Amino acid sequence: MRIGHGYDVHRLVEGRKCIIGGVDIPSNVGLLGHSDADVLLHAISDALLGAAALGDIGKHFPDTSAEYEGADSLVLLQRVVALIENEGYKVGNIDSTVIAQAPKLAPYIEDMRKNIASACGCDVSQISVKATTEEKLGFTGAGQGIAAHAVCIIE
Repeated sequence: MRIGHGYDVHRLVEGRKCIIGGVDIPSNVGLLGHSDADVLLHAISDALLGAAALGDIGKHFPDTSAEYEGADSLVLLQRVVALIENEGYKVGNIDSTVIAQAPKLAPYIEDMRKNIASACGCDVSQISVKATTEEKLGFTGAGQGIAAHAVCIIE
């Protein structure tokens, strides 16, 4: 059994979709990034890669590569799971938190959990997604960006 931690942050800007956990969330602003900028899936991917000591998503899917421009982070997560499986591991569980002042994420959390479980080839009971604000403190509280933390166990 191994434990991993992941963290990611993306800036909020006009003219981009707000995709979190593989769910396109209605919003006036979206997340800026080379791929679809899914902050939650990036944190989860980094946690899984870290647990297997395989580096991070930047190593495997560099933002300097045209191949990953606009990439679907659910597909990238599936590739991460394949990488850890090649090392003899599988997902034990994932616990994650999205930090965003807005939009409100509660209505979308179950769909996020289902998307993540499907990409990881595990049961939804092994996936936890939580959301919180920072009470208008810091860059997330000011609505400038969204952050996510994830921890996982791989077995």
